[in-house]
Amino acid sequence: MSDIEIAPLTEALLAAAKSAGADAADAIAVDGTSIRIEVLKGALEMAERSEGVELGLRVMVGKRQACVSASDIEPATIAEMAERAVAMARLAPEDPYIGLAEPEALSSLRDGDALDLVDPGEDPDPAGLEARALEAEAAALAVEGISQVSTAGAGYSRRRIHLSASNGFSGGYARSDHGVFCVAITGEGTGMERDYFGDSRNHLSDLLPAAEIGRIAAERTVERAGARKPKTGAYPVIYDERISSALIGHLLSATNGTSIARGSSWARDLLGEQVLPSHLSLIEEPHRPRTSGSRPFDAEGLPTQTRAIVDNGVLTGWTLDLATGRKLGMPSTGNASRGTGGPPSPSVGNARLTDGGHSREDLIAQMGTGLLITSMIGSSINPTTGDYSRGASGFWVENGEIAYPVNECTVAGNLKDMLLSIVPANDARPHLSRVVPSLLVEGLTIAGA
Repeated sequence: MSDIEIAPLTEALLAAAKSAGADAADAIAVDGTSIRIEVLKGALEMAERSEGVELGLRVMVGKRQACVSASDIEPATIAEMAERAVAMARLAPEDPYIGLAEPEALSSLRDGDALDLVDPGEDPDPAGLEARALEAEAAALAVEGISQVSTAGAGYSRRRIHLSASNGFSGGYARSDHGVFCVAITGEGTGMERDYFGDSRNHLSDLLPAAEIGRIAAERTVERAGARKPKTGAYPVIYDERISSALIGHLLSATNGTSIARGSSWARDLLGEQVLPSHLSLIEEPHRPRTSGSRPFDAEGLPTQTRAIVDNGVLTGWTLDLATGRKLGMPSTGNASRGTGGPPSPSVGNARLTDGGHSREDLIAQMGTGLLITSMIGSSINPTTGDYSRGASGFWVENGEIAYPVNECTVAGNLKDMLLSIVPANDARPHLSRVVPSLLVEGLTIAGA
């Protein structure tokens, strides 16, 4: 990562925007470095490195706005960005809902020090990343039944972000990420099956050993040998912890202010209504330490805060930024997110679903006969009605025990009904951004053999 001071770049963008005729503006600068290494058959297969500073500027002229971005930090480029953005804004349609936050509403927290998102150690060199990838690959190949490793890799990134706005806000924070992954294959020809495992942490000291990552990927893969289509019919389904957050993600998407303001969400009439079982809550946790989805303030400089999106089964509110909040007559929930190329939009980072009182194995026994899903492909979801259909693979369960691996099947239902029936296990991994345990869902339609 470069040694460039990025806060002055955002201030220069604001000054240029004012000189060009903007009534208000905000600017973001992102300085990042990333390295990715992949190995195959004990040798280096791919090495990528990227680094640079990206700038984003949003200007407002009356109730019109425009956004521009660049990867050049020269003063002439900054001046040109501002001139183009103002010219574009003057031609844009009016939007009565745009505007910066009032100064008194801005976050008093202006850095991410308390979140412990940055590894204090030196950036890893490519040779060290390659060694981790090779270690994961070797550990996977050492497991009986593995015919080959499709890919194994390791990566690292470090980003600094700074946001400034003409309402007086100026703040920034940084984040590092270390990761290792492995994809293993069992069988030959048309009988091949594969599975994976990976781990990603802000701090290298928290990362699982590469050999353990490779071993878990291989053991998962071997369990899939001989997979076949499951029975067709209506059965209970367990979403394994590794993919269960996707189900909760559909609820978060449906309660996003953008979808609500457009009237295109199946949850549009559910505010104050029960959407989960009454003993479950879904909590946003933006200040959880050492978690990639944490942030001290949002992309409009508003404070982030812990909030119950669902409280004891009842939906308490939408996820809003300033613009969607104004459209709906509500205050922002401090959930604005943005890149350098566009305006803010609402999103949720960290979220935690209430854990259950039983293990995944208990849920399997409780299910009796049904499908344990460990992987999903494709998606056919009607955002307006909540009708749901996805390709899946995993394991068929008979009499409360795993009977055989399955693939090439489809599960279908309606998200409203599915979410109201979920039974959580207690196996959620607490370091993930979305902390969601395995989930038992009743009465889905399975299309298989």
